[in-house]
Amino acid sequence: MRLVIFTEPQQGAGHDDLLRVAKAAEDGGFDGFFRSDHYVKMGDVSGLPGPSDAWITLAALAVQTSRIRLGTLVSSATFRLPGPLAIAVAQVDAMSGGRVEFGLGGGWFETEHQAYGIPFAPLGERFDRLEEQLAVITGLWNTPVGATFDYDGKFYQLSDSPALPKPAQTPPPVIIGGHGKKRTPALAARYATEFNVPFSKIEDIPAQYDRVRAASTAIGRAEPPAFSAAAILCVGRNDTELHRRAAAIGRDVDEMRENGGIVGTPAEALETINRYAEAGASRLFLQVLDLADTDHIDLVAAEVAPHL
Repeated sequence: MRLVIFTEPQQGAGHDDLLRVAKAAEDGGFDGFFRSDHYVKMGDVSGLPGPSDAWITLAALAVQTSRIRLGTLVSSATFRLPGPLAIAVAQVDAMSGGRVEFGLGGGWFETEHQAYGIPFAPLGERFDRLEEQLAVITGLWNTPVGATFDYDGKFYQLSDSPALPKPAQTPPPVIIGGHGKKRTPALAARYATEFNVPFSKIEDIPAQYDRVRAASTAIGRAEPPAFSAAAILCVGRNDTELHRRAAAIGRDVDEMRENGGIVGTPAEALETINRYAEAGASRLFLQVLDLADTDHIDLVAAEVAPHL
């Protein structure tokens, strides 16, 4: 089981906060540092200092870190046109020396679209746009140097694109996630390197992995994507420390446990992570909400990760 530190900067974080957490994750031996891609805080406080752009953040971290994988879980297909997004991700991948992983989803948080003037189509159209964006972005990355790329879709049309720049990886891994029972597994089977089930009860996860396996078989894919999951992290050396960390993020310990969170002492966290492995996950995204508490990351690195 590989562990990734996953952050939610829209809840209130500047780049210095993210850099500190990314450095702690890298120093602690974690597999990756990922961030969400949102423009408005969820909750009832300001979210100061305000939103940050995910790919600008990752571009900076690409040259401020040296080993750790970097990516989004997940970027919204409503935010950016696929051609310029392919350019940006390829550039960040090159800047990082080939450490980028590209998560893309259809978008769901209507409030942030209203707040920043971003069109928010009905669900069916958002899935249609997501599918076309995946086709365009992967098509651009996979076009040989010297060749051109064309695409004639309902929403996006490209003609004689030089399909440059090329990423350092050929191509970067693509992550698709979600709980949908039909279109999401079908898109994962066609485009994903990794399929992620976010914030679910552990017992519900295998059925979603099975849907992706079935969709992969249906299109003749020899091996399905790798499987991962995302869960909130709240670990303490003792009960006092555990409840202090839960209070700091405004969450209830029992509620987090019931919904698949990595919660409790290091020994309890290890037991829960092993349950995710038994469910079929090979990588786990640990959602860290208190970005000032890097001791939390250090604790998991020292007392949980070595036992996996």
